[in-house]
Amino acid sequence: MAKSPTIPKGTRDFSPSEMRKRNYVFQIINQSFEKYGFEQIETPAMENLDTLTGKYGDEGDKLIFKILNSGDFLSKTTFNANTTSKALISDISKKALRYDLTVPFARYVVQNRNDITFPFRRYQIQNVWRADRPQKGRYREFYQCDADIIGTESLFSELELIQLYDEVFDALKLDDFSIKINNRKILSGIAECIGEASRLTDITVALDKLDKIGIEKVKQELSLKGLSDSAIAKLDVLFELDGSTDDKLKALKEFLSNSEVGLKGVEELSFIFNSFKSIDLKSAKLEVDVTLARGLDYYTGAIIEVVANNVNIGSIGGGGRYDNLTGVFGLDNMPGVGISFGFDRICLVLDTLNLFPELKNSNTQVLFANFGESEAFYAYNLLNVLRTKGIKSELYPSDEKMKKQMQYADKKGVEFVVMIGEDEIKQNIITVKNMFDGSQKNMTFEEFILTLK
Repeated sequence: MAKSPTIPKGTRDFSPSEMRKRNYVFQIINQSFEKYGFEQIETPAMENLDTLTGKYGDEGDKLIFKILNSGDFLSKTTFNANTTSKALISDISKKALRYDLTVPFARYVVQNRNDITFPFRRYQIQNVWRADRPQKGRYREFYQCDADIIGTESLFSELELIQLYDEVFDALKLDDFSIKINNRKILSGIAECIGEASRLTDITVALDKLDKIGIEKVKQELSLKGLSDSAIAKLDVLFELDGSTDDKLKALKEFLSNSEVGLKGVEELSFIFNSFKSIDLKSAKLEVDVTLARGLDYYTGAIIEVVANNVNIGSIGGGGRYDNLTGVFGLDNMPGVGISFGFDRICLVLDTLNLFPELKNSNTQVLFANFGESEAFYAYNLLNVLRTKGIKSELYPSDEKMKKQMQYADKKGVEFVVMIGEDEIKQNIITVKNMFDGSQKNMTFEEFILTLK
């Protein structure tokens, strides 16, 4: 007996009913992107491996799906018992599936800089792939919906992207969510002030796991990375910060008083929060969260993360400022900031909270029953008339028993079944059965079209 087919772990199929929900979310996000003046681009599913590596930190690089070179790739490499997997990969793989949309976007900007009008407002809705351990809300293949503004240092860009988050989630009827904000410069300043400026990456990678492993295990990981006990103890300012937003910013300013970069981060954060004292948000709650790290190496300023407060699923969106990302591709002085919507997690949240509206299916509205070849040809001509008028219609493909044809219509949610036999053709009428209320009437085809309208 043949083995049943399966799909790789961390990937999914989507039924028609699931696609209606997904398209509903896609439509709202897409409309908001365009309302805010963003233009759509797409990039290839695969990139050159060297385009992706070194941009996400060691942890992120491990999750990149590598693609084996074509042909007999092993014949072109040399390895022995001492060959490391890292060394072998460089010989057998030159391409990889994209890990996110931001790095490919930076590559796109560099390659097309002569054709782009800056500042460039781009959006992109495509799949990404990560070799992560699958669990609820975490997949190996998933969609990201990104919006970026590149070519300006203006902090008004951050304000717009925060408002964009607020608008989309409000439109999705998600009324209890928080937008958490930090600044990479603040984290750099803290690393300076505890005497561990060279360990910023270790600190951010550990902090990024705070929600998953807790404070004590974060401290243990930092200790294993070589941070001194006294330096780790000074990090308590991150975990103990409380009070109002103004209180938190004041405490940070005092703690970072000897760090120029740290104070710059507090200044940028203050601008954002002070601006939203006069700019109304529809549903979002803005929060300072100095433990927010988002362990990606390319962030240089604001760091943003969105969480649904009443569903324990992790972040449903995130992003930040990356003023040096295009520099790794040879284009300096190209500051940018962007956000991403965690599309698949958003769908899970809406499902969990029963926030999806009743979505009208896109099923066939009219099914022509099949009574034989001549009757089917007659019905087929009428079918084409309905299609020219935009009415979703189909002909049952064979002259099966009427019970089977009606069962097919019922399972598909067809509204009307049109029956045309020899008698109907002679009288120039059709018999129409309403599958919703069970009624059945004889009428002309023209009368039926008026009924549908």
